[in-house]
Amino acid sequence: MTKETKGSVRRVVTGHNADGKAIFRGDDNFDPIVVPSGDAAMALIWTTATVPADNNDETDGREREAGTTLTGGSVIRTVDMFPGEESPMHRTNSVDYGIVLSGEVELELDSGEVKRLGPGDIIVQRGTMHLWRNPSQTETCRIAFILIEASAAKVGGEELPEVHP
Repeated sequence: MTKETKGSVRRVVTGHNADGKAIFRGDDNFDPIVVPSGDAAMALIWTTATVPADNNDETDGREREAGTTLTGGSVIRTVDMFPGEESPMHRTNSVDYGIVLSGEVELELDSGEVKRLGPGDIIVQRGTMHLWRNPSQTETCRIAFILIEASAAKVGGEELPEVHP
């Protein structure tokens, strides 16, 4: 089993010049970084400090400190799930939009239910306990994730706690 990323990620960022005309502020490539658990590699693309976002904030969103999510803000990153690997079971106070770009991934919930997703499939993850698994023994799966802070899910009036890997 080879633990290789799907290659570098290209990010193009726009903005405005002093005359209010749209311009390209950046066009760069960077490699995903393997996470400490070794099951995946991630590339942070952009973050916003707030939701709604402030288009007048000139901070490079990739330079902002962000964990899995960003309190009060949003995060977009790619995740390369390595062949045969799975993430720890976890839950975050966010709504996560996942778009499978290549390969296949299984989404397993703490209820034991599993769904397999492939290229073009979209996941809306709403604060549930879950893990990700790459069922392939040979192909890395790349997913783009957009995470936006959300209130904690409640069951029976009780907030469900975040569980970080």
